[in-house]
Amino acid sequence: MAESRQPLIVVEDDPFPRILQVVLDPTVTRERTDAFIDFFAHTADFPAWCEDVRSKVGTMYPATVVTAKSQEDLRAKLPGAEAIVTESLAVGPEELAAAPDLKLVQKYGMITRAIDAAACRARGIPVATQRRRSNIACAEHSIALMLDIAKKLHITHGLLSTEQLQAAGYQPKMYDRRHTGNSNWARIPGIRMLYESTLGIVGFGEIGRELSIRAAALGMRVLYWQRTPIPAAEAAVYGAEYAPIESMLAQSDFVSVQLPGNASTRHILDRGRIAQMKPGCILVNSSRSDLIERAAVLDALASGHLGGFGLDTPYDEPGAADDPMLAYPNVTITPHTAAQPRTNALKDLGEMMIGMAGLLGHVRVR
Repeated sequence: MAESRQPLIVVEDDPFPRILQVVLDPTVTRERTDAFIDFFAHTADFPAWCEDVRSKVGTMYPATVVTAKSQEDLRAKLPGAEAIVTESLAVGPEELAAAPDLKLVQKYGMITRAIDAAACRARGIPVATQRRRSNIACAEHSIALMLDIAKKLHITHGLLSTEQLQAAGYQPKMYDRRHTGNSNWARIPGIRMLYESTLGIVGFGEIGRELSIRAAALGMRVLYWQRTPIPAAEAAVYGAEYAPIESMLAQSDFVSVQLPGNASTRHILDRGRIAQMKPGCILVNSSRSDLIERAAVLDALASGHLGGFGLDTPYDEPGAADDPMLAYPNVTITPHTAAQPRTNALKDLGEMMIGMAGLLGHVRVR
């Protein structure tokens, strides 16, 4: 009987796909394993989770898992591979030609535009996807930032007494209950709604689409812009319509930036584009801070042009307690928590590996 060969899986060298190496490859370095134990320590028992996944993937454990940093690196490592796990690296005819034993292309996400589906079909290779809970969490966090600023939650939280409200600069006074209701007796001005407002989304990738679904459900009109628009019918599935960036910024009551951080997206919202925004617009960013020019935001807050600013990943990590942005009452900054809880990644990756094992025939069907 021929000796069975340990499966070879090539994964994109990105922080979360690297976890496949920790789970499936017994030769992974102790340093990498310890780093992930620390990464998950505040939310999960990572070693126990690894053992649980290993117990469910059949003969896919143990595997040889190698990481690829670039397209060239990916192609070089594909000979003998039975599966590719990609987040942003492309899989096309060249990659398929380099992988005669390939049985599966797994996208760590839902958008497969970098994968040549027709070429995969011609080879009989399935393309699997994984909807990521962390993307949903980031979309929820963007909504939370908008609601927090629009409803002034972080400003008014805990201001319950007349004395507290007066100390905060408000003029609370009960209404004449013989005639009126008593809503907002604290007399907080400027509270806003998301319903019937317009949201502009800069970048319509996986997080942008998750955000659009939720914003549309709240009754918002959703516009989006990215360099390459998607078909109108596809955008409509998410409740959005395309608009050129200048038009989108001018119309939007809220703007959310949902792009990866790299040289091509740095300061995608610079001083000029912030000036194009509708006066009073609330700008939020749960992606990377340098997508938005910091000095321009500070100036727009000082002038009153921006109605508020919400940020999840601070410009400096760790940040500073005296960050000048925190001097503005219409600013909310959170310490890089949008994608939480951390168990999102464990659920996603566990489902993905178990699904891969089934597609590759490593789990016996009873």
